[in-house]
Amino acid sequence: MSKTLGSGACGEVKLAFERKTCKKVAIKIISKRKFAIGSERDADPVPDVKTEIHILKKLNHPCIIKIKDFFDAEDYYIVLELMEGGELFDRVVGNKRLKEATCKLYFYQMLLAVQYLHENGIIHRDLKPENVLLSSQKEDCLIKITDFGQSKILGETSLMRTLCGTPTYLAPEVLNSFGTAGYNRAVDCWSLGVILFICLSGYPPFSEHKTQVSLKDQITSGKFNFISEVWAEVSEKALDLVKKLLIVDPKVRFTTEEALRHPWLQDEDMKRKFQNLLCEENKSTALHQVLAQPSTSQKRLLEGEAEDADTTKRLAVCAAVS
Repeated sequence: MSKTLGSGACGEVKLAFERKTCKKVAIKIISKRKFAIGSERDADPVPDVKTEIHILKKLNHPCIIKIKDFFDAEDYYIVLELMEGGELFDRVVGNKRLKEATCKLYFYQMLLAVQYLHENGIIHRDLKPENVLLSSQKEDCLIKITDFGQSKILGETSLMRTLCGTPTYLAPEVLNSFGTAGYNRAVDCWSLGVILFICLSGYPPFSEHKTQVSLKDQITSGKFNFISEVWAEVSEKALDLVKKLLIVDPKVRFTTEEALRHPWLQDEDMKRKFQNLLCEENKSTALHQVLAQPSTSQKRLLEGEAEDADTTKRLAVCAAVS
């Protein structure tokens, strides 16, 4: 393992290299000791690790992070594909805001990923820019959703009542659901709306720093902070999609399918760019797989060495018998 790529409350992510291919990977190290301390205050979080592993192993989508291995030792070690571009959060902060065309490319991929999750009965429950990773430092790149520690596998008619996620991105029904009606996959669509708002404007729609109105009241009323000078530079179609995702009533709020059909995302150039990026990644993956296999000459050399060793063994046995 090499340098630390990031850290959080329960662990850190380190850079490492695969022995066979020398390909870079990310290792998420989750401290069992910190979990033990945390479980004294909260509900036992250890199952979250196992849930994350279980979910990651069953998923296969180009816009969802891929798990390579898992080790349960003195700590938990999750080996993941490395995303060289870092977090979407840092990209937005570094640029103040993203170009609308870039937002569209990234958001289209987020929708595809979350649509796939929902089709497989999975709700992420903690979608935010920190949990969206970029494949490279280039502006046009693939994104992948990560961190499934809060995720839940849910039946078609099931509802959840657990208060979890990051406050700024929580849907109104999550804040109102504790011990009441519950909530479903629509919470992810609300979080996507918050992410899109931030990418387009460079600031969050709801903030704890607004002292006159609590964060909960801002969210449950659906009254987001709209700065007209900032949004004057954003297209009407983009703003319309944001509004459709930030509808308080989850029954009226856009689903991922509806969002993907929205006029703002009917952009063939953007979709072609995504397909090209996908092709580049597939070629790179195929190349690393080839490199991981021994060449024909290497195989022959290994086979020859094995034959020589076998001959030596047979001669030794014959000498011992005689």
